[in-house]
Amino acid sequence: MIWLIIGVIIGVIVFSFIPKIDLYIEKITKFFMSISIISLFIMTGLVFYEIVARKLFHGGSIAIQELQWHFYDLVFLFSIAYALMHDKHVRVDIFYQKFNPKTKAIIQLVTVIFFVLPLSTIIVYAGISFAYDSFIRGEISPDPGGLCCRWIIKSSLAIAFIVVILQSVVEIKKAFYKLKVIK
Repeated sequence: MIWLIIGVIIGVIVFSFIPKIDLYIEKITKFFMSISIISLFIMTGLVFYEIVARKLFHGGSIAIQELQWHFYDLVFLFSIAYALMHDKHVRVDIFYQKFNPKTKAIIQLVTVIFFVLPLSTIIVYAGISFAYDSFIRGEISPDPGGLCCRWIIKSSLAIAFIVVILQSVVEIKKAFYKLKVIK
C-alpha cells in the first residue's frame, strides 16, 4: 500500500509539469461540480416530494428516501475537488492568512503532497474494492422497497477522489509556480 501512495505522489508531481494540464483538469473538476449542483436540485425536489407525500397523502417511499441519501452523497463528494480548486478547503486560516505568499505556497505544496494525495489514494484504493465487492455480491438495499445496485453509489467515492487527485496536480503546479515567481 505504501508503494502505491509513493507511486501516486511521484506520478502526480511528474504529471504536474505537463504544459496546460491544469486547464483540462479544472474542466473535469467543474464538470463534476456541475453534477453536484444538479444532484442538489434533484435531491431538493425529492425531499419536497417526500414531505408532500407523507404529510398530505400519508405515503412515502423507502426508495425515494434512499435516493435522497444517494444524491446527498454526490453533492458532497463531487464538491470536494472544487473546494480544493478554489482554496476553500478546511484549514486553520487564523494562522494561514498572516503568512507571506512564499510560506503559503510551501504550506500548500506540503499539505497536498503529504496529506491530500496519500489520503485520496487510500480512499480510491478502498473505494474501488468497496464498489467492486458490492457489484460482485449484487448488493441491494436491506429495506423492503429499497434500491438495487448499491455499487453505483459506492463507486462515486472512488470517482470523487480520483478527481481530487487530479485537482491535486493543479494545486502542486500552482504552488510551484508561486514559488518560482516569488523568488
